[in-house]
Amino acid sequence: MPLPTLKDQFAALIAAPSVSCTQPALDQSNRQVIDLLAGWLGDLGFKCDIQQVSPGKFNLLASRGTGPGGLVLAGHSDTVPYDEQLWASDPLKLIETDGRWVGLGSCDMKGFFALVIEAVIPLLEHDFKEPLLILATCDEESSMSGARALAEAGQPLGRAAILGEPTGLRPIRMHKGILMDRIDILGRSGHSSDPSLGRSAMEAMHAVMGELMGLRQQWQQTYSNPQFTVPTPTMNFGCIHGGDNPNRICGQCALEFDLRPLPGMDVDQLRAAIREKLVLVAERHEVRIDYAPLFPEVPPFEQAADVELVQVAERLTGHRAEAVAFGTEAPYLQQLGCQTIVLGPGDIACAHQPGEYLEMSRIEPTVRLLRDLIRHYCLH
Repeated sequence: MPLPTLKDQFAALIAAPSVSCTQPALDQSNRQVIDLLAGWLGDLGFKCDIQQVSPGKFNLLASRGTGPGGLVLAGHSDTVPYDEQLWASDPLKLIETDGRWVGLGSCDMKGFFALVIEAVIPLLEHDFKEPLLILATCDEESSMSGARALAEAGQPLGRAAILGEPTGLRPIRMHKGILMDRIDILGRSGHSSDPSLGRSAMEAMHAVMGELMGLRQQWQQTYSNPQFTVPTPTMNFGCIHGGDNPNRICGQCALEFDLRPLPGMDVDQLRAAIREKLVLVAERHEVRIDYAPLFPEVPPFEQAADVELVQVAERLTGHRAEAVAFGTEAPYLQQLGCQTIVLGPGDIACAHQPGEYLEMSRIEPTVRLLRDLIRHYCLH
């Protein structure tokens, strides 16, 4: 059976649902995406190893050639949740409009794998002197459990790794870390006609958010790195849940937030400062407050500017390596001994947005760039 065309592969990846979310009701398996990739790469002669990370969640490591060294082309197989009513088209159907391919995961970042396959096909007639590894991970958009599992297993990968996250085809050698944490407040419910009957968890959470915003302002005044487009650390209140009825004092409230520290900021000190504020709010509002990470933090990432991969990528793209505010799996690939950069065709500005797209004008340059990188690391 012939391999689907690039566009048909791209469309099939978009059509395979693979939402990764901290909310269990929205979370999905990524098996369908992994099976598509394993099928296509297996047909091209790649050895495909599918590893279960947790129930319904899988990594794929496909390899061509053997031995040490080589190149890893890596990405994640999951997407964020989506608001279907805010999309002008079906998020799981590839639409071509205004010179763009539109669909969930087109930019961030399932579509990258179709471009990788397109790049490698003409090179398969050559002997690979060093291996090419294609890595697809699970749960990057929530826990990063796929990349963490690889790092914990400790099996060396190639000598260089390209992570195809959306960077507008500019090499990235530095990014912030990311903490995703949760605060749970337990108050006491009661009849709303008499505030003395309860302890409002929602009002306590209002105070907590005020304290967190104060810390955010303090950290942004203290820490700055001009290499980043967003030069200061950020904190985002991502979701909040509390209460059940207007006429009941809110007995429980939970907040999930993320904090993105710059390289050099100490994660333990940040969390200690938050805990100190929470103790004061708990005493003042007479509530119980629990604070814990949703997932282990993603460390900040920095790849030295003078290594071979950074210099090769700068030469091939014509751009100096930069820094970005968002977090990726790059630190985990780096832990496995790979020189690592982030370099992909999408634009981060449209990631996680209704109408997410990939500019069609980026397709051919990306395929050409990936082909040149494979030649450099695997064929020469």
